[in-house]
Amino acid sequence: MAEHAQNEENDRPEPANDFEVLLITGMSGAGRSHAADSVEDMGWYVVDNLPPKLLVPLVDMMTNSASKIHKLAAVIDVRSRTYFDDLSQVLSHLDDLGVKTRILFLDASDEVLVKRYESVRRPHPLQRGGRLIDGINEERALLAHLKERADIVIDTSSLSIHQLSTKLYEGLLGTGPTTVAVHIFSFGFKYGIPLDADFVADVRFLPNPFWVPQLRELTGIDKPVSDYVLASEGAKAFLDSYEQAILTAIQGYAREDKHFVTIAVGCTGGQHRSVAMSEELARRLRGRGLNVTVSARELHRHRQNV
Repeated sequence: MAEHAQNEENDRPEPANDFEVLLITGMSGAGRSHAADSVEDMGWYVVDNLPPKLLVPLVDMMTNSASKIHKLAAVIDVRSRTYFDDLSQVLSHLDDLGVKTRILFLDASDEVLVKRYESVRRPHPLQRGGRLIDGINEERALLAHLKERADIVIDTSSLSIHQLSTKLYEGLLGTGPTTVAVHIFSFGFKYGIPLDADFVADVRFLPNPFWVPQLRELTGIDKPVSDYVLASEGAKAFLDSYEQAILTAIQGYAREDKHFVTIAVGCTGGQHRSVAMSEELARRLRGRGLNVTVSARELHRHRQNV
């Protein structure tokens, strides 16, 4: 029995220190749905209208498996005492698991909530055929204690949806350009200019490694090609100027609630110059603390021909 008990002890999962749960709650009409969309854009796995009791097995499943999901956001609508009691038990269980848990509470004034419900012509979920303000007051009373223990409280009374997104990024990720995710991809002009890029850079002014026999079959990812391209006249000056221009734009994007930027870098075939310059630009921007991913649109063509 003692050995069996020891085995059970050993089988218990380690504390999920790298797993994080965000509970999104608050007043109906205060912006929970938009908050969920913004959080999803930040990389969270979002579950909407989840009964609190189901959150426990969901977290257990994710922390005990090889799931690559480490950030779970659950939109929880606490409309009754039972739900509130369940939520208290859930928070206690997550603490026992060692899961970092935060509560985001969205609020708005009664006047604003009334106007929002009147504009969409839908009843409040607790109105039950009575007055709208009665449903709002009942929900506010139910949520009072939860608001007190919330980690982040945002009053959306005077916020646009873009301003709410900015507040959420500030609360969850911080402020400034580091909240902007950047994707850089190389392409070949002869295969068409991309339609989904915020910026398009043309590096066809650089010498083409295609005309160097020992470099022709390589790509911009290979060091000999990269060294050749980056050492070419004008490459460093272009990167210096372009990096500064991109940083200036990203700072403005962060202020204007644009948190995803796509940069396309093109050369003739998308095999040498654009690939090398994309990788170098990404390296520089990462050095500035930005989250940058890189891809090469045309390299599959090169692999097919090799």
